[in-house]
Amino acid sequence: MLPHSYTLDSVSKSQELLSTIQSATSPSEITSLCTSIETFLHAHSPDQSRHFFSLAFPTLICNIFGFENPRAASPSSSGWINIPDLDKTLFSLLSPSGTLATSISAVDRLSLVKYLFPAERLPHWSRSLSDKHNLSDLCPSIFSSSSSSSQIQLNVFQYFFFWFAYYPVSKANSNNSDQISVKTSTGKFRLENWKSSIPGFSASKNNVSNKKPYYDLYTRLLYAYLRANVPTSDLTSHQPYRSSILHYGSSHDATIVDRAEFVVNTLIHFWLVDNDFSPFPVSVCKALGVSFPFGEMPPTSGLSKVVKLFVRYLGLSTVTAFCENGNSSSSYSPSARWRTMEVSKNKDLGYACWNQCLQRPLYRFLLRTLLFCPMASSVKNVSQVFSLWIRYLEPWNIKVGKFKELDAMNGEKLENSVSENGSGGGGFTPCWQDYVLSNYLYYTSLVMHFIGFAHRFLHSDVEIVVQMVLKVLDTLTSSKELIDLLKNVDTLFHSKQAGLSKPMLNNLYRYVPIIREQLQDWEDGLCETDVDGSFLHDNWNKDLRLFADGEDGGQQLLQLFILRAEAELQAISGDNVARSLKCIDSLKEKLGCLFDGRAIKPSSISPERIQHQQSRDEIFKPRRAGNRMCTDVKYKGDWMRRPISSDEIAWLAKVLVWLSDWMNENLGLNQSEISLRLNETNNSKSSSPCSYVEVSPDVTHICGPSEALKAFLCTICSWFLFVGAACLGFMRKNGLRVNLRILASKKVVMVFVLYAVFNVLKKFF
Repeated sequence: MLPHSYTLDSVSKSQELLSTIQSATSPSEITSLCTSIETFLHAHSPDQSRHFFSLAFPTLICNIFGFENPRAASPSSSGWINIPDLDKTLFSLLSPSGTLATSISAVDRLSLVKYLFPAERLPHWSRSLSDKHNLSDLCPSIFSSSSSSSQIQLNVFQYFFFWFAYYPVSKANSNNSDQISVKTSTGKFRLENWKSSIPGFSASKNNVSNKKPYYDLYTRLLYAYLRANVPTSDLTSHQPYRSSILHYGSSHDATIVDRAEFVVNTLIHFWLVDNDFSPFPVSVCKALGVSFPFGEMPPTSGLSKVVKLFVRYLGLSTVTAFCENGNSSSSYSPSARWRTMEVSKNKDLGYACWNQCLQRPLYRFLLRTLLFCPMASSVKNVSQVFSLWIRYLEPWNIKVGKFKELDAMNGEKLENSVSENGSGGGGFTPCWQDYVLSNYLYYTSLVMHFIGFAHRFLHSDVEIVVQMVLKVLDTLTSSKELIDLLKNVDTLFHSKQAGLSKPMLNNLYRYVPIIREQLQDWEDGLCETDVDGSFLHDNWNKDLRLFADGEDGGQQLLQLFILRAEAELQAISGDNVARSLKCIDSLKEKLGCLFDGRAIKPSSISPERIQHQQSRDEIFKPRRAGNRMCTDVKYKGDWMRRPISSDEIAWLAKVLVWLSDWMNENLGLNQSEISLRLNETNNSKSSSPCSYVEVSPDVTHICGPSEALKAFLCTICSWFLFVGAACLGFMRKNGLRVNLRILASKKVVMVFVLYAVFNVLKKFF
C-alpha cells in the first residue's frame, strides 16, 4: 500500500504537467516539458504514474497531433509534430524504446487506466453500424473491449495508437477540403506530377535518385512501431523493441501475435477500409446480419505515402518466406483463410498470414481509387497508388536495403536493421507461383479496371497514361512462365470440366473455386443497373475478361486504347510526341506478346461515325463520387436505359422504365425480327382463307333502341380493337416499343403539376 502523501504528490505533479502541456508553445518549452515527463515517469511506479495517464496524457496527444480537443475533427497546423525543430525530442519521447513506452506497458499490464475513444473519429464504416451490432463481433482484434458502436474502451497504448492511425486520415481530409479545384483548358495541370511520382517516368530521374530520401517524424514513428510490434519472420527472432511499448509479461494475456494483429488491423481499417461500402467479407456480413449503405466514395487521398510504407513492410514477410523456402514450393496453402492468427512460437509469420490479411482491403483500396476517382481532384494520389500496385505485383523485384535510411535515422545498428532479402531483380520463377495464384485478381481483374481508368483519363495527359499502361504490360509480360500461368488459370476458370488430362492443369484447377470466391467477395457491391449506362457499370468485370475474345475483353479494349492514343498524339504537338509514339510501338509489341502475337484488328466503327457521335473529350469521362453522373456524355445504347440526366426525376424514371418493360413483355414487343416473321408465317398458315358470319333465322326478336345501341357500341369497340391491333402489328413489324420514360421529364411533370394547381385554385377562387 503506497503512502497517502506519495499519491497526493503524483496527483499534484500530474496536474502541474497538465498545465505545462496546455501552456507550452515554443520549441524550448516543449523540449523542457518532454524532459519533465520522462523524469516523472522514471521516478514513479505504475500505480503512481496512472494519474499522469488519466489527467495529462489525452491533452498531450491532442497537442502533439494538433487536435484542439479529443472531439476535434481535424488537426491544426500548430501541432508539435509539424515543428521540424522538435523531431529529435518527440521521437525520443514517443519511441518504442523510450521511458513513456515502458510506463505505458506497465500501466496496461495492470489495467489501471481505460479510455473512451470518440466514436465519430472511428473508421467511416463503423459510424453507419447500428447500435444492435457490436464492433467486437466484426473486429475482435481491435475492438475486443467494446460493448457497442458508441462505447469504445481502450487501454493506454490502444488509445494512443488509435489517435496515431487517425492523424494522417484527418490531416488528408483537412487538406482536401481546403483545396480549391481549378479547371484548366488542358489536362496537364492535373497530371503534371505523375512523372515524378512513378519510378522510371521522370525525365530527371538521375538527379532525383542521387538525393537522399526525406522521412518526416510521422513516417519514422510508423516504421519504429511496425518494427517493434509486427514481426515479419520467426516470432522468436530478435526484435529491437521487444522490451518496450507492447512487451507484456507472461502474466498478461496478450501474446506477440495479438499485438501484431492489433497494430496491423488498426492501420488497415483506418487507412485502407475506412469509407468502403463493403468493409468485410460477404460471408461474415451474412452470418452476423450486418449491412452497410452503398456509396461510391474514393479512398481518402493523401494516404499513399504511409500506405506504401505499411504495405512494403508487410511485404517483407512474403520475401522472407520465399527466401526461407528456397527453391522448394511454398508451404502456403491457398485455401487458408486469415481469420485469427494462431501461430506457435516455432512457426514463422510468412505471407500466409500478412498477405491474407492484406489482400481484400488492399484490392478494394486500389479498386475504389481507380473507379471512383473524381475528375476535378488532383490525381497525384492515383499515381502513387499505381506505384503501390506495381510494387505489389512484383515482389521478386524487391531490392536489398530499402529500410536502411530509416534504420539510420532512428539510430539502429546496421546488424539489427531490417533488410529485404529479395531476389535482387531476378524476375518471376516457379517458386512465386503460389503468390501469384493467391493474388490472381491483382494480375487480371484489376488490370481490366485499370484499362477502363486509362480510357477515361486518356484525354487528360495521353503521354503519362500511355506510359502507365506500358508499365502494366511490362509487368505482365516480364516472364513467359508468368504469362502461361495466367492463361492456364484463365482457361480453367472458364472451363466446365472438373477433370483434365494434364496433371499440371489438375493441380491448378483447385485454385479456381478460390479465385471465383475472391472475385465475388472482393468486388462486392459493383453491379449494373437498368438506368445507369456509365462506362464503369457497362464494363463491370463480372467475369475474368482479360484474355476474352469479345469486345469487352482485354485485347479489344487495349487495341481501342492504342488507336485512341495514336489519334490523341497526332492531334497534339510537342517535344515528347516522338518518344510517346515509340511507347505506342512498345505497347503494340507487348500486346502481341501477351496475346500470342495477334495483330491489332481494324476497328469495326468508322472514324467518321465516331467523330459525329462523340468528341474525344466526351468519351470515357470518369464517374463522379456520390452516384452522380456527367450530364454531357452522349449515350449510344438503348435510349430507354440511358443514364439519369439532370432534367429527369430519378425514381419516376425507374418506375416508368419498369412499367414500359412490363408492357413490352406482355404485348410481345421484345421479340426479335426473325421470331416475328416466324410467328406471322405460322399465323398465316393456321388461319382460314375466309370467314363467314352466320345470321340467326329468327329476326323477329331484333327490335328496339337497346339492340341498336348494343350494335353501335360493339362497332365502336371493334373499331378500337382493330386500330389497336393494327398499331400493335405496325410496332412489332418495325421493332418499336413502348417507352414511357419521357413522362419522367421535369418539364412534363411540371406541366401536370401546374395544371392540377390551376384546377385546385380555380375551385377556390
